[in-house]
Amino acid sequence: MTYHPKSDFIRIMIERGFLADCTDYQGLDDAFAAGVVPAYIGFDATAKSLHVGSLIQIMMLRWLQKTGHQPITLMGGGTTKVGDPSFRADERPLLTPDMIDENIAGIKKVFAAYIDYDKADTPALMLNNAEWLDDLNYLDFLRDIGKHFSVNRMLSFESVKSRLDREQSLSFLEFNYMILQAYDFLELNRRYGCLLQMGGSDQWGNIVNGIDLTRRVLDHEIYGLTSPLLTTSDGKKMGKSLSGAIWLNPDMLSPYEFWQFWRNTTDADVGRFLKLYTELPVEECDRLGALEGSEINDAKIVLANEVTALLHGREAADAAAQTSKEVFEKGGVGDDLPTLTLDAADVSDGISIVQLIVKSGLAGSGKEAKRLISEGGAKMNDETLDNAGLMVSADDLSTPVKLSAGKKRHALVTLG
Repeated sequence: MTYHPKSDFIRIMIERGFLADCTDYQGLDDAFAAGVVPAYIGFDATAKSLHVGSLIQIMMLRWLQKTGHQPITLMGGGTTKVGDPSFRADERPLLTPDMIDENIAGIKKVFAAYIDYDKADTPALMLNNAEWLDDLNYLDFLRDIGKHFSVNRMLSFESVKSRLDREQSLSFLEFNYMILQAYDFLELNRRYGCLLQMGGSDQWGNIVNGIDLTRRVLDHEIYGLTSPLLTTSDGKKMGKSLSGAIWLNPDMLSPYEFWQFWRNTTDADVGRFLKLYTELPVEECDRLGALEGSEINDAKIVLANEVTALLHGREAADAAAQTSKEVFEKGGVGDDLPTLTLDAADVSDGISIVQLIVKSGLAGSGKEAKRLISEGGAKMNDETLDNAGLMVSADDLSTPVKLSAGKKRHALVTLG
């Protein structure tokens, strides 16, 4: 886009790749330039930790506060009881109030690493929409809020339409979710002067509904801004690894494993991820992202160090980097670590993990390799393997992969 923003926040969102869409660029930019803008992102409490897929939104809140504005983290204590149906093929399992409270307690720990709730001038706010949703009177809500929603229009939103087009069930409970989220924005504007809702681009319909509702009920001008839904350069959903989600809480994923996830970033994603997930200057991100050959691995280490330091602290990042160096470069698994070098042709259609374990010399036969996996004795990049049918692609091998059989036998697999 050619729009030249006046405000630091909008400029950073554009320069660093955070911006997918905005309901009114000019109006929002003017609001940011005129004074402190309170802005919120909602987080439903469906697990005890957020995962890497939420990190882009958390970084947006961090930049918001760093540029002089007020971030609001809204916990979905109320909406989690319903479940967001956006772009899902099935209904979310319903959680009990105790489970939701436990999840919120786990999630809260992450935010304090990124935003300051005690800042003198623009302290972040931690709110829970159960505060206004739990005690709603159904008839009053239908009469006062429901009258502003057109079912025809709600059915036209892509998140709902895609579910119906596939002839997959959408319960009335879930259909109400977008009304409740719209009501959140209205209440945050009424109670806290919140002017902006941010979220992933899959939240566009929900955000627009909240803006329309607030205009109709309060006649206030408010805004919406979305970030792109991130996939890696090979089209995979951001935040998944061989062993599942990349959690942000250290009790669910160790800082070392978190560091290793970023160290294994595909070459093509390094520059983009540096801009989104670190605070390094844009020019430095571009320089590091443009490195080639073995030098790009140095950029990946910078990425892993910086992202891990933001979440877990610099000491944890340094320790993870040192552990990785010892595992891959020296010590008991060091200089004489056997290395299997594969040609691109060997993995053009992928190669099974069983074949890799045999070829690397860690098992004498496929049967032995399968037994090793079934007994929990096989690891890939220090993650226990539990699927003997796993296929490893060329992209997975873009950086050396460490295979382990038990605690003392290791091998590296690389592409020649």
